[in-house]
Amino acid sequence: MIGSVGSNTTLALTSHGIKADYEPEVMRMGNLVREIARRSEYLLTKKRTSAKNMVDTNNWNRIDTNWGNISEKKRKAITYNSEFMKACRKEETNYTPIWIMRQAGRFSRHYRAIRSNHTFLELCKTPEIASEVTLMAVDQLGVDAAIIFSDILLILEPLGINITYTKSDGPRILNPLRTKKSIENIAKFEIDELEFLFKALRITRKALKPEIPLIGFAGAPFTLASYAIEGGSSRNFELTKSLMYKDPELWNQIMSLLTNATIKYLNRQAKEGADALQIFDSWIGCLSPADYEKYVFPHMKELFSKINKSVPTIHFGTGTSSLLKLMKKAGGTVMGFDWRVDINKAWKEIGYNSAVQGNLDPIVLFSTPSVIKKQVKELLNKVKARNGHIFNLGHGVLPATPPDNVLALIDAVHEYSDS
Repeated sequence: MIGSVGSNTTLALTSHGIKADYEPEVMRMGNLVREIARRSEYLLTKKRTSAKNMVDTNNWNRIDTNWGNISEKKRKAITYNSEFMKACRKEETNYTPIWIMRQAGRFSRHYRAIRSNHTFLELCKTPEIASEVTLMAVDQLGVDAAIIFSDILLILEPLGINITYTKSDGPRILNPLRTKKSIENIAKFEIDELEFLFKALRITRKALKPEIPLIGFAGAPFTLASYAIEGGSSRNFELTKSLMYKDPELWNQIMSLLTNATIKYLNRQAKEGADALQIFDSWIGCLSPADYEKYVFPHMKELFSKINKSVPTIHFGTGTSSLLKLMKKAGGTVMGFDWRVDINKAWKEIGYNSAVQGNLDPIVLFSTPSVIKKQVKELLNKVKARNGHIFNLGHGVLPATPPDNVLALIDAVHEYSDS
């Protein structure tokens, strides 16, 4: 296996016909040695196995990886017994599995290098690039699950809802849903318009080691509706909540439409290779328990009741401390917690019969490795080695996060939960 200290060295190697297998996030020799020590066994196994299966490993990309002529039935059996999947089922694991929301994101210079040559939508809609980015996070970080690179709002486009992505304001909806007429103009949901995502799932699942599950995802109907009504991000959700209160019939029409589309979308992801599914209700925390129960709960219950039962589902929202019991009642194999709740108290509240995911504050990763290790120990001690815990941040990793600290987090979780 060939390691390169950075981009200039990689270019020099390439000029001599040599393919570098790994570059560290921070271009220093110490980082190269440390990170190669972390990932060399996995990367060398991947390279040797692919070479045995007729892949030119001196001229390849991650998506060219070949783990051998394994039938889908056998592959699923291997994935089923992974640490992540066992945790979803609340079975005993050898260690606590970890993956990180936005693990393929802007904190990584490798991601930024790819992003510099493509718009965000190009990344999402070019299956080979989306897959490469998804696999890159697994290679670099050593996480226990991959999550397909995409965006929760892309499901809106087949409905005729136009989206643009801006550097300053993020996603913007060009034709927001605010009137009965705008709802009537929504197009019939054509799921094949999202074929780019399904192809990315197929490519990724084939190139991903069978022991590593692949997570698909979608935005929850409330969060999607909020984006579509507000026209973008919002602080107080005035337009969304006022429509919800003033016109419950129109609100339910919007939610039913989005729920039905999301059910089809998630089930198709499961069919195309996703081993687990996460539903992101990023903005649901703006509602009171009474409003959630009246305006959202019936739609979420409908959604979870119609998702493929063979695939574990993760139900995640932020600001949900007052909603957790209702969210658990709505459905989900695994309940995802943000960092604002005590994980053990929240677990006890929803019942220990459910698996849970979370919930380190993402800002902890801006501290030091020693602080990160201490926080990891404390969080693992809270769950008391109870079966069914998947370690994650309480929300996505932030763009300015030091990459070395992300690695320190993953190593600490594996080390302390294995002891």
